[in-house]
Parts: sequence; structure tokens; C-alpha cells
Amino acid sequence: MKKIATRDVYGRTLVELGRENQDIVVLDADLAKSTKTIEFGKEFPHRFFDMGIAEQNLMGTAAGLAVAGKIPFVSTFAIFATGRAFEQVRNTVVYPGLSVKIAATHAGITVGEDGGSHQSIEDIALMRVLPGMRVVVPADAEETAQAIRTAAASPGPFYIRLGRAGVPQIYDSSYRFELGKASVLRQGEDAAVLACGVLVAPALQAAEILFNQGVRVTVINISTIKPLDVKAVVEAARQTRAMVTAEEHSVIGGLGSAVAEVLGEHYPVPLERLGVADTFGESGSPEELLEKYGLTVAGIIAKVERVIARKKTMFFKQS
Repeated sequence: MKKIATRDVYGRTLVELGRENQDIVVLDADLAKSTKTIEFGKEFPHRFFDMGIAEQNLMGTAAGLAVAGKIPFVSTFAIFATGRAFEQVRNTVVYPGLSVKIAATHAGITVGEDGGSHQSIEDIALMRVLPGMRVVVPADAEETAQAIRTAAASPGPFYIRLGRAGVPQIYDSSYRFELGKASVLRQGEDAAVLACGVLVAPALQAAEILFNQGVRVTVINISTIKPLDVKAVVEAARQTRAMVTAEEHSVIGGLGSAVAEVLGEHYPVPLERLGVADTFGESGSPEELLEKYGLTVAGIIAKVERVIARKKTMFFKQS
């Protein structure tokens, strides 16, 4: 199956939105070729602003445009959007609740050869903690296009996490993305795998392998990290009583942490979190890095087997 990078879909969708809405403006930080905002800049040069390598100013200018009634999409690499400009995102964009849409590309270790300095594995945690910030991690091309359109049509700030590497198609045009709603891709009673971004496709592959071994696994795409679909998480916990999270992010502060919070407050069950351990990335191809850090089909299967074994040693009181 052909793989498509979510950043490529972002670039195309911006152009479509620009044709439909004169208030759409786009800002970048000297990375337009990489973030794919260059396509918008070519068609709408008077609505495209290259702010140079000045991410704090990038966010401040976007805030000003939002106050003026525009709908700014702001792009740069995830490490710079969330790290270098965190204070401006917090105080200039999110604190006043402005409709700035931060669509950051090159997130996670699949940035590849750029190495640990450019592989943002903390961005979900940084954005998730901000009051009122919506955090979305699309799983494929179709979901990316719909999430971008949802952000454009919704008031308030968004953080949309996009990747450099291609990902397989999961959805077709019949899919309907809904902010704050999880997407159940497969049902099973033995365990549930809750994944986001590039690990949704491997989660489905792992579930198929396990099915052939007699293990039934629910697979849920949690594309909206915030607001999290609490109902879907609790329902999966009640049905399977064994949970695995899978993400291309640190195990600290991301999807795994969000799910752990929900389970701790609503329905405690064994949980295994798959992600980057408490470490930085390094240089290598996306495939090599995913293998090194265990973010693979085999890694998901190992977590499922471990959580099922834990479930069998515990007793649960029906609520």
C-alpha cells in the first residue's frame, strides 16, 4: 500500500482552504519546503508570511493576525513550535484563547537522520498541559485532511502533530473525523491497544497476528489526545481489563499518561505503555529508529502479551 506523509496532505489541504476562505493565512519559520506550506505561498503570496528563524515572533505575529479576525495556520518543526516558542504559545496564543492553528511537522523519531536534537518526543506533553489547547495526532492522510479542516472551522487554539515519513492509508473518504472522539478500528475481548499517529497501522497489524494466535484485541485510534475520549477509554477498559498504549512520543506525558490518568480515576486495570523510554533519539533512518526503540508490530505484541499475563494474575471487582 502506498504511504503518504501527513505533512504532504497538510500542504494540499491548506491550498484548498485558501481557495475557500479568504481569512486563512499561513506563517512559517524558514521551513516552507519541508512543512509543505510553500504550496500555499505559491498560490496566495499575499497571505503567506515567512517569519524567518524566529519562532517566538512567529507565534506572536500569528496571535496578532487572529486578533484581527484572520485564521492563521502556523508551521515549523515540532521541536521549535513547542520548545523554542513555548512561552509565546502559552501566554500569547493559548492564555487569551486565540484561534491560532499550530500544525507542526517533523514530529517524533521518524524525523530520522536529523537526530535527537530535532526529534521532538516531548511536544504532546508540552501542548497537552496547556488549558484549552486541543491536541490532535492524525493517523493517516484522510484523517489529516479532515483534522485540518476541523481546526480551521473551530474557534480557539489547536496543536496538530504531523510527520515527515509516509504512513499507510487506514481510512477512506467515508470516514468522519470528530474532535474528541476515538475511532474503534477492531473489536476484541482479551486486550485493547490505544494508538495514535504512526503506530495505528502497526497496532492493526499486531492485532491481526494475535488473532491468528487466538488472541482477540480491540484497536482504537486516539487521534484526539486532548480532549481525550474518556468514555471510549473506560468502555475499552471494562470490556478487556487489559490496556496497551502505543505512541511515537515519550512514555512520559503523552497518550500513555493521558490514558493512565483516566484509568486511575475511573476504572483501574493493568496498563502497558509503549513509547520512547526516558531517553533522547539519535540519528538513523525512520525504520531503524522505530526498531531500536521498539515501536514496532513486535513491540506492540510483546506489550499485549505482557498485559494479558498481568490481567490473569489479578482480580477485579465489578463496578
